[in-house]
Amino acid sequence: VQLQASGGGLVQAGGSLRLSCAASGSIFSFNDMGWYREAPGKQRESVAGITSGGSITYANSVLGRFTISRDNTKNTVYLNMNSLKPEDTAAYYCRAVTWRGDVNWGQGTQVTVSS
Repeated sequence: VQLQASGGGLVQAGGSLRLSCAASGSIFSFNDMGWYREAPGKQRESVAGITSGGSITYANSVLGRFTISRDNTKNTVYLNMNSLKPEDTAAYYCRAVTWRGDVNWGQGTQVTVSS
């Protein structure tokens, strides 16, 4: 299974970006999908997750600003990011966990928010 992340870029504070994570196969293969981010000098952290049943979780730091969603017809998970802050600057990674617990990572997509 391959995960292709895209949509990162450079944006001013207060701006918006939409990240996409396209799976090479059906996303019904995954029990859990989500987005993580890793800023320079910091550990990778969970940003948002969505289960096959539609349960959603967010990091406190992005609540009310980021929205995760999935399009089963396109085998794609999205992360809509609004009101971006400089502290959101990081490499963002898509992660998918199969029903048997195998963890798959996509390549990172860089998000840079200028002040």
